[in-house]
Amino acid sequence: MNEIIAYFSTIPSSHRSLILVGGITIFWLIENAFPLFQFQYRKWQHASINFFFTFTTIVINFLMAFILIKTAHWTQVNHFGLLQWLPKMNSWLYAIIGLLLLDLIGAYLVHWVEHKMPLLWRFHLIHHTDTWIDTTSANRHHPGESVIRFAFTTFGVLLVGSPMWLVFLYQTLSIVATQFNHANIRFPKKIDTLLSWIIVSPDMHKVHHHYKLPYTDSNYGNIFSVWDHLFGTFKTMKNEEIVYGVDTHPKPEEHNQLGNLLQIPFQPKRKGLQD
Repeated sequence: MNEIIAYFSTIPSSHRSLILVGGITIFWLIENAFPLFQFQYRKWQHASINFFFTFTTIVINFLMAFILIKTAHWTQVNHFGLLQWLPKMNSWLYAIIGLLLLDLIGAYLVHWVEHKMPLLWRFHLIHHTDTWIDTTSANRHHPGESVIRFAFTTFGVLLVGSPMWLVFLYQTLSIVATQFNHANIRFPKKIDTLLSWIIVSPDMHKVHHHYKLPYTDSNYGNIFSVWDHLFGTFKTMKNEEIVYGVDTHPKPEEHNQLGNLLQIPFQPKRKGLQD
């Protein structure tokens, strides 16, 4: 564990970029070889839109990273946060508890809130408009949503009292997890079901992208599935019944054109999932 702590305490930006690009590349190749759905779409055109949102997410997180660093440093200096108040424990247990709590606030909670608050849903909606969910869909977040998610992550770091090495470890696992559970991968059902009791599996997350309630309001987790099981938001659905997208934006010119996607949060409200 000491080696992991040392590595993530000083992880170079180049390594974090390599993990992001490497993850997309690996899951892209796997989903091409073992696809869950045979999409009839221009994959590179679809990917270019999602890569644009991935880039804006990276830029926003980079520009505001100093806030995260200062927050983590403040919690350590002032011994503030849940991890700081727990008795001394094994470093592996410390990391697992920290990751679970960061995932609860930085992934599950913000995701749940975005679905429940109409204003935040307007920004998160862009992620749900995607009708071809694959590994490039993982970071399809409107710049406004990237700011919202950063705010929740920072709040999580403050409340948890997380050291920066644990934040970097969490962000790394989060990137790989979201690329994995969005990938258009045909997974053996028994293995996927088993995984879904511990982590968010591909089939589990695909249910969340079904275009109608109540399935859209389920399976909010990113790394760990424990929070969905604990809070009663876990749902299953047969893969062949899943229809991707959102019922308020069914047309290609609405969900597959970058200009319109950027404008969606500011367009008049439409009747659909949130009514």
